Amino acid sequence: MSAIELLRPTTALLPSYISALKAGWSPDNVRKEVAAREQLHAIEVNAEAFVDGLDDPTASGGPIPLPDGSTIVRLPSVVRWIWDGDVSGAIGFRWQAGTAELPPYVLGHIGFSVVPWKRGNGYAKQALNLMLGQARRQGLPHVELTVDPENIASQGVIAACSGVLIERFRKTAAYGFAETLRYRIELNN
Repeated sequence: MSAIELLRPTTALLPSYISALKAGWSPDNVRKEVAAREQLHAIEVNAEAFVDGLDDPTASGGPIPLPDGSTIVRLPSVVRWIWDGDVSGAIGFRWQAGTAELPPYVLGHIGFSVVPWKRGNGYAKQALNLMLGQARRQGLPHVELTVDPENIASQGVIAACSGVLIERFRKTAAYGFAETLRYRIELNN
């Protein structure tokens, strides 16, 4: 298994990120190619602002688009690029200060996506374990992650990081009422 790092996005790393987007990968497992197109456009308009907006621990950026086109208030969040010499994916962490609770429109604390051509190398598990450290530094007692029932690979990653299935539910209307699974990872260990 190759070792990865989680790097704060920078304009110096942007060419590798753009290559992954143009090759068909999306960091957004829900909005997929729509999100990839939006990101490529945002990079074209102002690459520095795009990169800066991925690291927003004070939630100072604008609203977040949902799959149905509505927007919601941004939570404090950070995105890190999974790096093995090239961008190999992305992992994001969002939270509310002082609580592990999330608004109903936020499906989970952590989301991750590895580029298809590097899946199966243990990158997602390594990235998730590294991001759990960030969640601990925020003082959260646990994090929750959601995953589609057919995404067996991500379920395995979450379970390998001590995730426990806590419920099967339907997403809100903004997400098309799709069935999903919610996992919890306790952080007080």
